[in-house]
Amino acid sequence: MNILKTIFATQTSLFASLEEENLDPLTEKEQQFVRILALAPFARFTGQWGWKGIGRRPCSRECIARAFTLKALYNFPTTVMLYAYLVNNKNARSLCGWELKTDPPSLSTFSRAFDAFAASDLAAQVHEEMIKSALENKLVGHISRDATEIEAREKAVKKEEAPEPKPKVRRGRPRKGEVRAPKKQRRLEQQVVRSLEENLAELPAACDWGTKRNSKGHTQTWRGYKLHLDTADGDVPVNALLTSASVHDSQASIPLAQGTALRVQSCYDLMDSAYDASEIYDFSRLLGHVPLIAPHPRNKERTPFSPAEKARFSQRSSAERVNSMLKDNHGGRFVRVRGAAKVFTHLMFGVLVIAANQLMRLLE
Repeated sequence: MNILKTIFATQTSLFASLEEENLDPLTEKEQQFVRILALAPFARFTGQWGWKGIGRRPCSRECIARAFTLKALYNFPTTVMLYAYLVNNKNARSLCGWELKTDPPSLSTFSRAFDAFAASDLAAQVHEEMIKSALENKLVGHISRDATEIEAREKAVKKEEAPEPKPKVRRGRPRKGEVRAPKKQRRLEQQVVRSLEENLAELPAACDWGTKRNSKGHTQTWRGYKLHLDTADGDVPVNALLTSASVHDSQASIPLAQGTALRVQSCYDLMDSAYDASEIYDFSRLLGHVPLIAPHPRNKERTPFSPAEKARFSQRSSAERVNSMLKDNHGGRFVRVRGAAKVFTHLMFGVLVIAANQLMRLLE
């Protein structure tokens, strides 16, 4: 897809033709929604739910996917508010693909469709395809990596019983004939030699409790998940994954880097001190990138940034801006579904909206 041609066609002809089709003049927000739909290839991924020629013809899943994108764009807290808006707003209803007030399906159909979207990872697939199409054969300067807490309304899983205490081993060299159990590899050491699919499968994703120290030095605790994001120049989120809240930021760095490398070509990896680990440095260099990671206070061996590196590291603020946009404007604070798959799909509709908006701003 040539994204520049898409933008030109959208702004020069599509808005005018839509308004001619018995629609009211499009508001700025509705024009923004049209641009997002022009970039997001929903039709390519919703064909699997088409009518098979037997039984009642199902409601178009493409229309429902568009509606959930509208929900993320307008930051509606619930699907009930989305449904009411569709019934009472002719433009929004028509842009989603329904003409009459009675055309949008029932709330239970919306719920069943969302379950299917979560099971098939629809929003993440559409986002990945959009990023690949827009940024193919382009070089991204910086990838800013960060994680943000996601509060959920569900019970936290119970922690597994404490493992049996390890037998005490005498310090120092083993005695003659003494056999000691091999030291267990850390997760980061295992991730380096595993594939992306293996790393993603190994990361825990159940709802639990997380704790972190915020920018003001206060410790905060939440129940839910943690969303890990890779953001390119121009505040474009290019990759995301969801883990349990208790997973440390560094544990998702290598799987994120593996997935991002399949979507875009980049030069620098920018991360805060939570990612200060030798395995992350080495893996970034293995991908041909230059890692710029803020030294952790406990690590006295790291060399402070040079003035040039410090100036380049300031670009990492794009990750924080995307986290803020997702939470404040596109549904990140209104998680009303349960289970990692559904929560991730809900968040990815918001990430999809942010990515499309930022791509449009960059290329206009």
